[in-house]
Amino acid sequence: MGVEICVEGLTKSFGHQVIWQDVSLTLPAGEVSVMLGPSGTGKSVFLKTLVGLLKPDRGSIRVAGRDITGLREHDLYEVRKLFGVLFQDGALFGSMSLYDNIAFPLREHTRKSESQVRRIVLEKMDMVGLIGAEEKLPGEISGGMRKRAGLARALVLDPQIILFDEPDSGLDPVRVAYLNQLIVDLNAQIDATFLIVTHDIASARQVPDNIGLLFRRELVMFGTREKLLTSDEPVVRQFLNGRMQGPIGMAEEKDAAQVEQELAQLGAGGHTKAPGSQAMTPRLLPGPGIPRPPRWEAIARREAALHPGLHPGPYGKEVADA
Repeated sequence: MGVEICVEGLTKSFGHQVIWQDVSLTLPAGEVSVMLGPSGTGKSVFLKTLVGLLKPDRGSIRVAGRDITGLREHDLYEVRKLFGVLFQDGALFGSMSLYDNIAFPLREHTRKSESQVRRIVLEKMDMVGLIGAEEKLPGEISGGMRKRAGLARALVLDPQIILFDEPDSGLDPVRVAYLNQLIVDLNAQIDATFLIVTHDIASARQVPDNIGLLFRRELVMFGTREKLLTSDEPVVRQFLNGRMQGPIGMAEEKDAAQVEQELAQLGAGGHTKAPGSQAMTPRLLPGPGIPRPPRWEAIARREAALHPGLHPGPYGKEVADA
């Protein structure tokens, strides 16, 4: 079962450069959340701060009720056991087989026998579809397989929180689609709290329960998937639609007058929509035979109540019958 993470007034800087300030949000236990934002807005720094690898300038991070910002190293080490992390490139040891890579945390941090280690490693490899590839080296497999091996390693200690640092980077659209389905299936199976940093808008539209957006050193919004996907906040709409017109520029900052002119041109050209009318992509569902957590039905009812007609046909029926 996942645990809740409560962030209050979090600020981080390197020297005189403020990365982000006064960030407050709650990652609900057992749910999937996504953090979006232009390049250089500190999304990866946010992940490292959550797990205690970087110390914030001020603010609190409560993990399972404990504020990790004030913990001693020994106590912080214990809290870190709640986390699993999938790094951008998988971060596998090149000279080790996939089996040994995945077994590494068990051998380092537990006293389990090799037979117990083998059972757990094969179980996690089966969960991510890597059975039969145990003896392969990281250099002998595709980028998608390396991601899945990194995910299996993140799972072996049965974490209650899993952080994903741009899991889709370097993958083609088909592999991203498979990885997204795997993330949804895993969340339904293990009920851990997931936080995903990504630039992939298709993934952000389909996978999470909650979405946040970092921009100009602030958390612009954080809320339920349907709230962000139908938001009329200019920076949210620009990012989700991947267009040039809006507050985000090539170097992130844009002149306010230019932004106002661009948004006015969009409206004059008929490209803007009425408040709350943005299209919402159907949610990605767990695969056949995977039980869905009770929250799926509640989320479907909430989304249907807020935006009638957004879940026509099989999607609404599948969730309601789960």
